[in-house]
Amino acid sequence: MPVLPGAEPYRREGGDVGVLLCHGFTGSPQSMRPWAEYLAEHGLTVSVPLLPGHGTRWQDMRLTTWHDWYAEVDRALRELRERCGTVFVFGLSMGGALALRLAARHGDAVRGLVLVNPGNKVHGLAAHALPVVRHLVPTTKGVANDIAKEGATEVGYDRVPLHAAHSLRRFFRMVDGELPQVTQPLVLLHSPQDHVVPPADSARILSRVSSTDVREVLLEQSYHVATLDHDAERIFDESLAFVERLAPETAGGKGSRSGG
Repeated sequence: MPVLPGAEPYRREGGDVGVLLCHGFTGSPQSMRPWAEYLAEHGLTVSVPLLPGHGTRWQDMRLTTWHDWYAEVDRALRELRERCGTVFVFGLSMGGALALRLAARHGDAVRGLVLVNPGNKVHGLAAHALPVVRHLVPTTKGVANDIAKEGATEVGYDRVPLHAAHSLRRFFRMVDGELPQVTQPLVLLHSPQDHVVPPADSARILSRVSSTDVREVLLEQSYHVATLDHDAERIFDESLAFVERLAPETAGGKGSRSGG
């Protein structure tokens, strides 16, 4: 199937510091593209892979599981590590959970994490029924496009395949058990008004990771897809400052920012 316009994977070569950006469940690289372009403009090498089953049609996603999604970001991380001496991982929603697992499993190969409204659990009574219901009902209402900013649109599915949702639930539970293995510096930005992932998920992650260098930022003006919302520039600025602090060799550095 052809990829939806705007949902294509994105890669841009820069300096020796790289950033892997992981998009969310039923979403696409489009939700991360402005963030990636901002980082690239400041000299970083960036990679935004398209997760299997995403960016085409929901029927394709129904055939994939968390194993496929994680394998793709793991591959992209290894590829970025071959190119860059220092690598950070950023993630939105489920992409945040993917980033956390990469950090837990790859250790020092990941220099730091920036998470935006990261998911940690599939909530509600329906979640417990997924193992059975997914065989009876193929999809439920989509979760894409939760954005406060007028005119902003996320390229994502309007339906959630329940087979994939069941796999996501299993993935979240596994990652939750791995959170104590996450020791890297961490910036977690989350929206109090999020209609997809509740604030409890961010609180759970912050309470479980072993990271000691942690910064929590509230995104008061945005909903779930904050990377395309009113607080996008704040996310971009916070993440760049984080990278520059931990990797002073960042190509371009602050001089590039102040010089326009």
